[in-house]
Amino acid sequence: MAQGTGSINSDYKDWEWSDDAGERARLLQSPSVETVPKSGESQGNSLGATSALGAVFIVVNAALGAGLLNFPAAFSMAGGVAAGIVLQMCMLIFIIGGLVILAYCSQASNERTYQEVVWAVCGKVPGVLCEVAIAVYTFGTCIAFLIIIGDQEDKIIAALVTEPEEAGSNRWYTDRKFTISITAFLLILPLSIPKEIGFQKYASSLSVIGTWYVTAVIIIKYIWPDKELVPVEIPTSPSTWTAVFNAMPTICFGFQCHVSSVPVFNSMKQPEVKTWGAVVTAAMVIALFVYTGTGVCGFLTFGASVEQDVLLSYPSNDIPVALARAFIILCVLTSYPILHFCGRAVLEGLWLRYTGVTVEEDVVRERRRRLLQTISWFLLTLLLALFIPDIGKVISVIGGLAACFIFVFPGLCLIQAKLSEIQETRAISWWAQVSYGVFMVTLGAFIFGQTTANAIFVDLTA
Repeated sequence: MAQGTGSINSDYKDWEWSDDAGERARLLQSPSVETVPKSGESQGNSLGATSALGAVFIVVNAALGAGLLNFPAAFSMAGGVAAGIVLQMCMLIFIIGGLVILAYCSQASNERTYQEVVWAVCGKVPGVLCEVAIAVYTFGTCIAFLIIIGDQEDKIIAALVTEPEEAGSNRWYTDRKFTISITAFLLILPLSIPKEIGFQKYASSLSVIGTWYVTAVIIIKYIWPDKELVPVEIPTSPSTWTAVFNAMPTICFGFQCHVSSVPVFNSMKQPEVKTWGAVVTAAMVIALFVYTGTGVCGFLTFGASVEQDVLLSYPSNDIPVALARAFIILCVLTSYPILHFCGRAVLEGLWLRYTGVTVEEDVVRERRRRLLQTISWFLLTLLLALFIPDIGKVISVIGGLAACFIFVFPGLCLIQAKLSEIQETRAISWWAQVSYGVFMVTLGAFIFGQTTANAIFVDLTA
């Protein structure tokens, strides 16, 4: 940590973990973001190369993804269009606030990644919890990606197989477990083994185009529906007041870009909190329109009968939808290695810090350990994806963790940052910011607890 930031807690060094290991653990940096390495000599005058407009695109890129497939089902669970939109708008206030808080704390602590900000501002215990949460979140997201691949391949194969469904279903090469496994082994595993993922930055742009195409197809299909697409029932209010909370994991999962936002902020030409506030507001508004368009139109097309993955509700032989499925498969194929890299970086950083081994001393064993970590991660996520075919159950679990990244950790950072300030008197604005941080932590803990308990006792035990 640079000098001159004594107001921020830096007791993560109390454990005497290796600084070199910390450099290895710089994770969740968008492959399209080029940041300046942190050093004592260049820290004061080094600026990134990303413009404000470029930062908006990168944040939108980080927020948009395969999570949009679940928004129509989230609107159904929330109790209709009005409830879904109001819930999104209310949560968006705190989502943007969390992004601004992270930028403020990153600037104050002079740290450049999410977990390093939490380490520096909140201390060692929240820092470890943050890293563990990131590892679990990325692991669960990788499972969700594999389930999405299986869902879309099922529909594509159903359109290609011209034989009767009963005959086609008996063929081993059309079996879901086989198609997921062969795709994962041939395409995902080779992309997950490399030490760096810089080559993925071009594929990420194609993924964004894919998500926009999926949204366009869902909206067009609602405006000009096929004759056989008739909604069974369209709820206009939630069945119970607690049902609204069931939509929160999907919203948190969709808008969660906070972990990758800190490197984006530090890559800007003018990394100022005020400018960043405008950047994330514009980015979240764009994401809001995409998610709302997908959620509203998908929900109104199918009503309460909409699938957790909205593309599964469309016929297999629909050509535009089939292209959307192909785009989604491409999106998750390129996203899985990035998420795996992030999780592997956390585990690697934790291992090196606890053992106290420097990167230079561990070059030989790093390759062997990386292969072991990658293969173990890959096989375990694949096994779970094969036997948990419902993506809604996975998102209900990892959506609660997403709430921690959006609410809990930013709230803790704000509280600790304000408490660390040396002031003779506490102004009203100081108390307001501390109160806001406490409310964020409380809200995030409630969402995490409620959604996780619901996932464990309802979804996973069903």
